[in-house]
Amino acid sequence: MYTNNELMFPHHVIPALRTTRGPQFQALVERVSTHDQFHEDTLAFMSMMMKLNGCVPCETDSFRAMRGCLPCAVQTLRRFKGTDDELMALFELALKDVRQFALLHPQYGVTGPEVAAVAHRTSA
Repeated sequence: MYTNNELMFPHHVIPALRTTRGPQFQALVERVSTHDQFHEDTLAFMSMMMKLNGCVPCETDSFRAMRGCLPCAVQTLRRFKGTDDELMALFELALKDVRQFALLHPQYGVTGPEVAAVAHRTSA
């Protein structure tokens, strides 16, 4: 009866969102899909989707949860009234948050070029 639901937006769903929006969003999905789940881009994308979808308060017995994360994300992106530019701005905001978190908590192993560059500058 219940689908396999995640506590956070699932990494494995990201590639399936490629065709839900325009070319700019498609390029973002393709870029993020090449990274593992600990990369700053991936974490930012997952964070953005969690905020858009309302993943945190999703209950196991809710209609959304019974449908699963992928259909919920597809529906959310299709219903999003903003432009792809607005989605990109949301992604950049989430990326900034991830980078700040990574700097404060290096023990979690967030990867990415910006995180590595800042870590190198602070250790030199």
